[in-house]
Amino acid sequence: MHTPVTIIGAGLGGLTLARVLHLHGIPVTVHEAEASASARAQGGMLDIHDYNGQRALEAAGLLDEFRAVVIEGRQAMRLVEQDGTVLHEMADDGTGGRPEVQRADLRRLLLDSLPAGTVRWGRKVSGARALGDGRHEVTFTDGGTEATSLLVGADGAWSRVRPLVSASAPTYVGTSFVETYLFNADTRHPGSAALVGGGSLLAPAPGREIVAHRESGDTLHVYTALSKPLDWFAAIDFSDAGAAAARIAREFDGWAPELIALLTDADTAPVLRPHHTLPAGHRWDRVPGVTLLGDAAHLTAPNGEGANLAMLDGAELGRALAASPDDVEAALAAYEEAMFARGAEPVTFDGAEIHGIDSEKNTARTMLEMITQQG
Repeated sequence: MHTPVTIIGAGLGGLTLARVLHLHGIPVTVHEAEASASARAQGGMLDIHDYNGQRALEAAGLLDEFRAVVIEGRQAMRLVEQDGTVLHEMADDGTGGRPEVQRADLRRLLLDSLPAGTVRWGRKVSGARALGDGRHEVTFTDGGTEATSLLVGADGAWSRVRPLVSASAPTYVGTSFVETYLFNADTRHPGSAALVGGGSLLAPAPGREIVAHRESGDTLHVYTALSKPLDWFAAIDFSDAGAAAARIAREFDGWAPELIALLTDADTAPVLRPHHTLPAGHRWDRVPGVTLLGDAAHLTAPNGEGANLAMLDGAELGRALAASPDDVEAALAAYEEAMFARGAEPVTFDGAEIHGIDSEKNTARTMLEMITQQG
C-alpha cells in the first residue's frame, strides 16, 4: 500500500496527525508495532491542557468527543508533606484548563475517528533509508518494505526514523519512576485512598517523590520517583516484587505509612520506568521528505507536557501540509521551526518554572510558595 504520507507510530501524536490529514482529504497510512489497539495497557491519566492538547483536539474536530470521556473531579490536587500532612489542596470546580482523561480512552477516540484500515497493526520498523528526491523506504521486521514521499516519525523515544535527520540519541537523565497500581483502593487500601483524595497527590522531597492519581473507579496509579543512577536500579531484582518494593521503600524511611503503602501494598509488581531525554534544544537541518513529532523530536523527562505537545505537533503538521499542498518542503520547514521553539520552552506551573526532583527546592513548602505567588 502506498499513500502520500506514511506515519510511523500510532500514539496520540501520530493519530492526531492522521486525523487532521483525513479531515483535509489527504490519504495517510499509519504503521504501528503493536499487534492491535488492545495489545497492551495504554498508561494512566493525562491532563489535556487548554493551551496545547485541547487546541490539537479542536483542529481534529474532536473536542466534544473529548469532553465526553473526561473524568470529572480529577483535576483536584493535594500537596502533601512526608509525614502525610496535606499542606495544600486545590479542588476541581470544573473551571480548570487541565481536564483529566484516561490515555486509552483518548487513543480509542482518535482511532475511531479514522477510516478503517488507516492503521496497519503489527508493523514494527527495523530501519529506514533515503531513496533520493525526498523519498524514503521503511523496512519492517516481517521483511516488508514501503516507499513514501513523506515519512513522519511519530515513534517515540527510540525512534527508528530519527537517524534520517539527526545523530542524537536519548540519554538517561538520572531519575526513574517505579510504577504501581492499587485496585479497589477505597475498600482495600482505605488509608492511602483517603490521603490521595479525589484527584492527584504530590509528595515531593529532594531526590525523591511520590505521585499518585485516582483513575476511573477507585484505582490509584502511583509513580514513586528516585534520583539514582541506572546501576543502582540494576542491582534490584524486579522479578521479586516484594523485595523490590521493600528496597525502594527504604529510600522513604520515616515517611507516612499511607504514602509508603502506595508502593509496598500495591496490587501490581513494581515496574521500573527510567527517564531519558534528547539534548536540550534538539533540532536538525531540513531533510527533504521526512520529519518527526512528539518524543521522537523533543523527548524530555516526564513533565506533564509530552502527550499534549505530541498532539499539538501532529495537529500543526497536518494543518501546515493541508495549507501548502503544492509545496510540502515549505510546509515542513514552517512546522519544524515552530515545533523546535515549542519543544525548547521551559515547563511551568501557572507561569512559574518547575524545579526538578534533584533540586533542593523540590519540597512541598517550596511548591506551595510557588502556587501562592502565582495565585
